[in-house]
Amino acid sequence: MICKADITNLKSDILEKVGQRIIVKGSLGRSKPFEKEATIQKAYPNIFIVKYEENNRNVTYSYTDVLTRTVEVEVFDGESYSPLIPPQEQLSKKKRVI
Repeated sequence: MICKADITNLKSDILEKVGQRIIVKGSLGRSKPFEKEATIQKAYPNIFIVKYEENNRNVTYSYTDVLTRTVEVEVFDGESYSPLIPPQEQLSKKKRVI
């Protein structure tokens, strides 16, 4: 479940990264994934705007898109890209013996 604190933390993280290069990963539906380089242009209370480099187009995303992992964002730190939100750890399923 997404908490208000999670959204607030993500907003401040993205606001600090305005102007930085990122990679946006997502899905266009029915096995059509995409991965594009972009730059964070602006951050607003409910959305943030990224500008794709390949076609010079602005696209908006909501913070819940990132928190629900509908869209994954990796930020360039000068040497490599790292996820804005750490990947979910897969919980191991334990079998119960009755």
